[in-house]
Amino acid sequence: MSDLNAFPITRRWPAKHPDRIQLYSLPTPNGVKASIMLEETGLDYEPHLVDFAKDDQKSPEFLSLNPNGKIPAMIDPNGPGGAPLALFESGAMLLYLADKTGRFIPADPAGRWHAVQWLMFQMGGVGPMFGQVGFFNKFAGREWEDKRPLQRYVDEAKRLLNVMDRALAGRTWFVGEEYSIADISMIGWVRNLITFYEARELVEFDGYANVAAWLERGLARPAVQRGLNIPARG
Repeated sequence: MSDLNAFPITRRWPAKHPDRIQLYSLPTPNGVKASIMLEETGLDYEPHLVDFAKDDQKSPEFLSLNPNGKIPAMIDPNGPGGAPLALFESGAMLLYLADKTGRFIPADPAGRWHAVQWLMFQMGGVGPMFGQVGFFNKFAGREWEDKRPLQRYVDEAKRLLNVMDRALAGRTWFVGEEYSIADISMIGWVRNLITFYEARELVEFDGYANVAAWLERGLARPAVQRGLNIPARG
């Protein structure tokens, strides 16, 4: 294990436990993907709050780890070959942690790619589109007189929910009976859409019974309940 002091980010967020995975995040729908996965796997990790109110994500220290200035990001001091591995992008982090532990991704190649395709579906569709609904329904976009942007993203969110609902028909999770990174990637986004973004009625969420039942199952998992609040907000 190398000295984590070689990573500039540790100057702003010192590692109290340098032998553990260092998570730099905030409990947003993207951020909780990593914390839920870490809680589910039981890996030892040390969370650090990246405070958007203080523009932590724009600091030179954070940008040294993630040049895109987004959360989450992490350092595994015991990466491949025993060398530290720094990662950003929540989807990449889910895949890495699944491979590291051999958990929450099917072992057979066909099943693995089934999970990966749903992860890509979340990364390219659910996250960006649900986030736009939140912007135009809850944040600055709600002040816009022109409601066509909101309607555009509401319609797309409903289309995506319909895709998800059909996929979950007769299934417990997105990859059949096996809970996976596909589910972990989407739980925070669907939860936020109908709670924090206040769009439950707007997207007619209760009409997607399979998605609603899937979300309830996901939120009932103890590791999910813990991960949704990590790192704790200051």
